Amino acid sequence: MVAIVTGGAKGIGRQIVVELAKKGIQVVLNYRHSEEQAIKTKQELLEQGYNIEICKADVSKREEVQKLVTYTKENFGSIDILINNAGIDKWQLFTDITDEDWEEMLRNNLTSAFYMTREVVIDMINKKRGCIINISSIWGITGGACEVAYSVSKAGLDGLTKALAKELAPSNIRVNSIAPGAINTDMNRNLTKEEREEVEHEIPLGRFGTPEDIAKCVMWLVEDNYTTGQVISPNGGWTI
Repeated sequence: MVAIVTGGAKGIGRQIVVELAKKGIQVVLNYRHSEEQAIKTKQELLEQGYNIEICKADVSKREEVQKLVTYTKENFGSIDILINNAGIDKWQLFTDITDEDWEEMLRNNLTSAFYMTREVVIDMINKKRGCIINISSIWGITGGACEVAYSVSKAGLDGLTKALAKELAPSNIRVNSIAPGAINTDMNRNLTKEEREEVEHEIPLGRFGTPEDIAKCVMWLVEDNYTTGQVISPNGGWTI
């Protein structure tokens, strides 16, 4: 089996790459800026006996998506699993969002998944099998103050998941969304100690999640054969 993980050099994406590789799946780790981290991940896995490939591409651009998919097909023949993980975040008041901010958020978080999925899905339809997992966010479900553009992009990703799952189900292609809660990644690095404690107090399990928590959910969806069109939110009970 062959998988592409977009934004796979750091955080949740990196851990997904690690878990897939350790299951014997051939992984192509996509990155845009984080070349050093991508190379380091490849080297660490090689030392453990697992081989992955890395490929630089800005998946918010159609021509670079085509380059990434072509590279994968030429080297491995097919794509069985697509993890749309690449994305950006920006904290700002709604009244401060510019046209450029809005377009950048949608292009990186939603349009990128559209481009990637469109490029791989024809082969999946022809093979009558495939697994697509979109990494969304709890804010796509509940909305996040001062993260309106981000919340909209992730809600759109969940909408894409549900509609596409219906359309592709007859071809035995499963499409699901994972909407993490508060996770220990770079996206939360700017929180103060007091802000972290406040969030942890709101979470019934009393802690931030880890990239490993999300990667395990991804692996379940990869191995499952009957779950599709779902938005699954590992969030420690935050939405209870």
